[in-house]
Amino acid sequence: MSRPAVHLVDGSLYVFRAWHSMPDEFHDVDGHPVNAVHGFTRFLCELLERVKPEHVAVAFDASLTTSFRNAIYPAYKANRELPPPDLEHQFVLCREVTQALGVPVLIDHSFEADDLIGSAMWTLRGHGFRSVIVSADKDFGQLLGEFDEQWDYARNLRWGPAGVHEKLGVHPHQVADYLALCGDAVDNIPGVPGVGAKTAAALLSHFGSLDALLDRVDEVPFLRLRGAASCAAKLREHAESARLYRRLTRIALDAPVPPEADALRRLRGETEGMDALCERLRFGPLTRTRLKALLT
Repeated sequence: MSRPAVHLVDGSLYVFRAWHSMPDEFHDVDGHPVNAVHGFTRFLCELLERVKPEHVAVAFDASLTTSFRNAIYPAYKANRELPPPDLEHQFVLCREVTQALGVPVLIDHSFEADDLIGSAMWTLRGHGFRSVIVSADKDFGQLLGEFDEQWDYARNLRWGPAGVHEKLGVHPHQVADYLALCGDAVDNIPGVPGVGAKTAAALLSHFGSLDALLDRVDEVPFLRLRGAASCAAKLREHAESARLYRRLTRIALDAPVPPEADALRRLRGETEGMDALCERLRFGPLTRTRLKALLT
């Protein structure tokens, strides 16, 4: 493609994956566990070696209880346990590794990583960039424009806007409405009772949007849909809740991200700082070699 690409990485996802997949046998010089740091560093090295991106950023979550969504709906993500202190510390170290490699970090206490990635995409699209979102999270489907891609790195699967429809049965601009209707258990968003994924997709295929569906809910009983009359009753009863849930499922595009494209250009890291970080984290010789090679 002629458009330059920016790779936007869902950093928290890959830290959590490393935390769960790496054995608990890695410790820093002070004896603290750093298994997630080692796993995340290997992932990031491989990504940078493979892609060699000029423009790239890693977004991290720092708003598990302070997101603007918590103010709207206190139960948002209330089903999730807070990261234990050991993992919280490793998140900080993963950010250090990212910055030491010259990769810009996006983080905010009111907006989530999804919002930072969405806002960066929106900004860079205005500069003529296409975006590659490195994540397996289905929520990102709503961000994909004509030239954009999502990349599930672990499974090496890529898809664009058409792939969103193949996976969910709705188009990118309908994903937030879809999640508001059928809910998202991962984020503790209940959705409309009795409306599952297939029903939500069928309703949006017919009506186009959540707003049109709720405005024309009297038409629902006449659809060739199992339990259509009951579904219409539930939609009437939970209309305001559905609108609230959409405020949670819609990725914000106004999070504080740099307005200029060069702010997400990968910089050259410093060997001296990297050496000190490698010593502190007790990286092995292979990881040290890879890190130093990525600085040149």
